[in-house]
Amino acid sequence: MTVDRDALLAAYAIEDRATPRVRMNFVMSLDGAVSIEGRSGGLGDEVDRLAMGVLRALADVVLVGAGTVRTEGYGGLRLGREGVAWRRAHGLPDQPRLAVVSSALELPAAHPFFAEAVTRPIVVTHAASPADRRAELAEVADVVVCGEDAVDAALLVAAFVDEGLPQVLCEGGPHLFGSLLDAGLVDELCLSLSPTLVGGDAGRIVRGASEAERRMRLVHAIPAGDLLLLRYARG
Repeated sequence: MTVDRDALLAAYAIEDRATPRVRMNFVMSLDGAVSIEGRSGGLGDEVDRLAMGVLRALADVVLVGAGTVRTEGYGGLRLGREGVAWRRAHGLPDQPRLAVVSSALELPAAHPFFAEAVTRPIVVTHAASPADRRAELAEVADVVVCGEDAVDAALLVAAFVDEGLPQVLCEGGPHLFGSLLDAGLVDELCLSLSPTLVGGDAGRIVRGASEAERRMRLVHAIPAGDLLLLRYARG
C-alpha cells in the first residue's frame, strides 16, 4: 500500500468514538530500545512522524507523563492544516486536548507545554501533590485530581470520559504505560519498529508493570521503507 495520510487515517480509523479507548504510541528499535541518546525521536523517521500526526488527529486527548515532557521537549501540540481539516469534517474540535500526568508538579507554569498550548492543557495529579503547585498550575491548565497518594489510572481515564474525551492517545513514557497496563486499560499499541540496533542501556517501552501474559491481536503491519508500522489491539 501507499503510505500516505489518507491510507494511515483508514488504517488507524476508530469505528466507535463513543466507546472509551486507550491507545499507546511508541517507537522501538529492533533490539527493544525505546530511546537513543536518551530520546525516542532519533529512532523515528518521516513516516513515523506522519503516523503520530494521524494518531493525534484521531484522538480526543493526547496524554504524556511529566518525565516525557521534559526529556522529549514537549511544547504546545498543534495539528497542521490537513489534520485540522479532517477533524472539522468529522465534527471534532480543531485540536485535541493535551494532558500531562505528574505527582510532584515540577513543571513550571511558564514551561512551553503550557505557554505554547493552543488548547487549555490538563494536569492530572493526586491529592497528596503540593497544594501550592496545584493552585499555580490551575492558572494555566485544568488540574484534575485522580487518587489519594498516587495517580489512579482508572480514575484518570474516567475523568477524561466525563469531560467528553473518550479517545485517549498516550505517548509515554514507559512508567505511565506500565500503570495503564497494570490497571487493564491498554486497548491498543501502535508501535513503530525502527530498523535500528541500539545496544547500550536504553529501557523498554514499559516499566513498572507486574509480569503477566497479556495477549494482543495484530490489526495491521504496514511496511514503510525499512520501518514497520504495527497496530495491536487487546486480545
